[in-house]
Amino acid sequence: MFDLTGKIAVVTGAGSGIGAAIAAAFAAAHARVYVTDHHDAGARATVSAIHEQGGHATARVLDVTDEAGCAACAEHVISDAGRVDILVNNAGIGHVGTMLQTGGADLDRLYGVNVRGVFNVTKAFLPSMLARRAGSIINIASVGGVVGIRDRLAYCTTKFAVVGLTRSMALDHALAGVRVNCICPGRVETPFVAKRLAEYPDPEQARREMTASQPVGRMGHPDEIAAAALYLAADESAFVTGSALMIDGGWSAGQ
Repeated sequence: MFDLTGKIAVVTGAGSGIGAAIAAAFAAAHARVYVTDHHDAGARATVSAIHEQGGHATARVLDVTDEAGCAACAEHVISDAGRVDILVNNAGIGHVGTMLQTGGADLDRLYGVNVRGVFNVTKAFLPSMLARRAGSIINIASVGGVVGIRDRLAYCTTKFAVVGLTRSMALDHALAGVRVNCICPGRVETPFVAKRLAEYPDPEQARREMTASQPVGRMGHPDEIAAAALYLAADESAFVTGSALMIDGGWSAGQ
C-alpha cells in the first residue's frame, strides 16, 4: 500500500466514477483530498463517503472551463492547505459520432473540458509546485488518446491532445521536480460509460461490443484506475514522468 501521509491532493471531476475512486484511494492512503466537481451534490457525496471511512476531504465546486474559477480554486487550496502535492485532471466528457456526425459545437464542447480544462487547472496549480520544486500531476486520458476508436472523432481528438500535453509538460518541468504522467483507461464501468451506452439504439448490444474490445473480456473498474493513480502520486514513482500508462485490458496491444 502506497502511503500519502501529509500529502495534499486535488482531484477534478471527482463527483463520481474514476474521479471518486481516485479521491477515495488517496484519502485511504492518508492524503488530504480536495474533491472538485462541476456538480456540488456529486462532490459532497464523494466527500461524505470518504468521511465515513475516516478520511480527510473537502468538497469544492469547480468548472474546469472557467479559467478564473480554476485560479480561484488554486488560491483557495494553497491558502487553506499551504501547498498542493498532487493534481489529478480527471474531469472529462464524451461524444459519439464520426466526422459527419460531429458538429463544430460538439468539438468545441469536448475541447473546452478535456483539453482546455486540463490546461486551465494545471496552469493554476503548477506555479506553486514549481516554487517548491515538487509535485505530481496525473492526467486522465484514454486508450482513445493512443489508438483511434470508431465513432469517437471528437473524443479521440481531445484525448490525443491530453497525451501530447502530458509528454510536453513532463519534458519542460523534469528538472524542476514536477512529474507529469497520464493514465489511459479502456472502457470502465462508470456513469460516464453508462450515459454513452444509453445513446445507442440497442444499449445491450453496444455493451457487448464495448466489452469485446478488451481482450480480457470485461470492462475495467474505477478502483483499478485509482490504484494506478495512487502509484503515480506516491514517492515510489519518483523516476516516472512523461508516461502514458495503458490500463485497457489489452485493447491497445493489438493495435
